[in-house]
Amino acid sequence: MQSSDIVLHEGLVRAGPAEARKLGDITADGFRNDPFNHWLFGNFAGISHLFHLQARRIYAPRGYCYTHGNEGACMWMLPGGDASFSTADYAAFALPTLFKCGPGAVRRGIMTGEAMDKVHPDFEHAYLFSIAVRPGAQGKGLGRKLIAPVLAACDRLGVPAYLENSNPANAGFYGSLGFVVCGEIRPTPDAPPLVPMVREPRSA
Repeated sequence: MQSSDIVLHEGLVRAGPAEARKLGDITADGFRNDPFNHWLFGNFAGISHLFHLQARRIYAPRGYCYTHGNEGACMWMLPGGDASFSTADYAAFALPTLFKCGPGAVRRGIMTGEAMDKVHPDFEHAYLFSIAVRPGAQGKGLGRKLIAPVLAACDRLGVPAYLENSNPANAGFYGSLGFVVCGEIRPTPDAPPLVPMVREPRSA
């Protein structure tokens, strides 16, 4: 799957490195009440730093991202892309997180990354790192509009999609789109569940 295989619907705009801050702003706001990320960081400053870092260093330059105005955003890694953290990326995560959230958050963040890597699929797939809608725009169908273009390309090309659901409230949404639970990630015994889900491509 290439970026040229994806057709963005009206209102969705591709976002590259120049839009990394916008991607981070929308995504952090959409995740501000996310239970897993609250456990991970303990405050919004840590959540915001993570999503700005991921947008700036990983997904805007290497992935496939797009926005809907200033209300919604998606960050994907298409098949064959590289979402891994370098040593410099880990340093860029750890030092500000230590200052904003304390050493426990840094430790939890590294453990979470390692736990996610252990179960990440080794088959070709489109990876949905984040889909976010600002709180004031939620409940209006924007999430379905945001996720649709890449899922349509997956169906057309026969490519699975994969994500980790960090909020049980979103399970029904993902399930309605064909995502199926394929395990559970708990970096520590007290962590809320982070749930990996796979969607097989649908035939026409």
